Amino acid sequence: MSNGPGEVHVIGGGMAGSEAAWQLASAGVPAVLHEMRPVRKTDAHVTDGLAELVCSNSFRSDDAENNAVGLLHEEMRRAGSLIMGCADRCRVPAGGALAVDRDHFSAAVTQALEAEPLVETRREEIAGLPPEDWESVIVATGPLTSPSLSRAILELSGEESLAFFDAIAPIVHKDSIDLSKAWFQSRYDKGDGADYINCPLDEAQYEAFVDALLAGAKTEFKEWEKDTPYFEGCLPIEVMAERGRETLRFGPMKPVGLTDPNTVRQPHAVVQLRQDNALGTLYNIVGFQTKLKYGEQVRIFRTIPGLERAEFARLGGIHRNTFLNSPRLLDGTMRLKADPRLRFAGQVTGVEGYVESAAMGLIAGRFAAAEQLRQPVSVPPRTTALGALLAHITGGAAAETFQPMNVNFGLFPPLATAEGKRRIKGRDRKKALSARALADLESWLGAVPQAAE
Repeated sequence: MSNGPGEVHVIGGGMAGSEAAWQLASAGVPAVLHEMRPVRKTDAHVTDGLAELVCSNSFRSDDAENNAVGLLHEEMRRAGSLIMGCADRCRVPAGGALAVDRDHFSAAVTQALEAEPLVETRREEIAGLPPEDWESVIVATGPLTSPSLSRAILELSGEESLAFFDAIAPIVHKDSIDLSKAWFQSRYDKGDGADYINCPLDEAQYEAFVDALLAGAKTEFKEWEKDTPYFEGCLPIEVMAERGRETLRFGPMKPVGLTDPNTVRQPHAVVQLRQDNALGTLYNIVGFQTKLKYGEQVRIFRTIPGLERAEFARLGGIHRNTFLNSPRLLDGTMRLKADPRLRFAGQVTGVEGYVESAAMGLIAGRFAAAEQLRQPVSVPPRTTALGALLAHITGGAAAETFQPMNVNFGLFPPLATAEGKRRIKGRDRKKALSARALADLESWLGAVPQAAE
């Protein structure tokens, strides 16, 4: 009778670490999940739960035919993802998007891992590099890696850290929203047609709001933080306002697809709020990440029609995120070239977004499981969303200009076009890319690593 597979240590109990541990256990490989909370707190987390959502509660579009992140959702579901399974069970109305009750979601992930006999959770900080007798390690510490571990990794790799600021949007108590001014509607009536609360602004109100954002007192950065760039996909609202007075009207405050029932017209601009918990008592202000000081947030956001008496369950905030220059530091299976026993997963690899982070945990867990089972490491086809993301961070992106990336169809290999035929474009192209991805995914999923009998 052969010895069973050795254990894999997973550092970090966020989206990626939780998913990696689940994938290991699903393959019959024991996992030790190390989570430093509550022993050591972070600047962004507020609970001790695994897979806590610290920013939005949205996993973005759930359209697998026309949207790359929706396709990634479906691929992960087919791969037995814990994160997607819990998200589906904890979803709240969000039009065509997948949004979750953040507390129920974290509790579901935590309970599932605590009930899994092949996963041992240890509440402790791993200070510095993992012990040398840990033969297989997945580092999934996310953008809030503890300083001691971050320094150790940087010293080992000989690489300068990249960093950016990530801002958090405020959450409002629903019963404090004035629904005589605001109304329920999804843009273009998608989803259930009434998944968002909309607060309308006329031109004068919009201009005054932009002026207030520009003049509002902001969080002061420390000297060593001042040159850290923002991630373009999560800009603070006041930074967007600084780029031009109309920027917000073409971004998070765009009014298209919405009709104010009080005027029966499209408003000049609109602020949307999305349900944040299953009870429907909390709503987050969509796209309103901010570095405004707390007092300024309350004052300025209460100038929005419908939010004059808004009570905030959480105000916006800002924290510093770090990530590796993965194209230079990691090999094709996300192992650190300087120490291959260390494999990385999640946002620290340079993917952006909850789902993308969990996806990297899923892949890392499968890779580590295959190694422990002495089976070939099977890389997902680049034609899949999983494979496209992996290829991008492990060599597809230029190391000199590497920045965090959401999944998008631009990362996928182009469709083959028969000679003399027109290239497929627009929505037809997206559908064709998605169909190809799901077909190619099946062969990869057929190579699921399994423990020996």
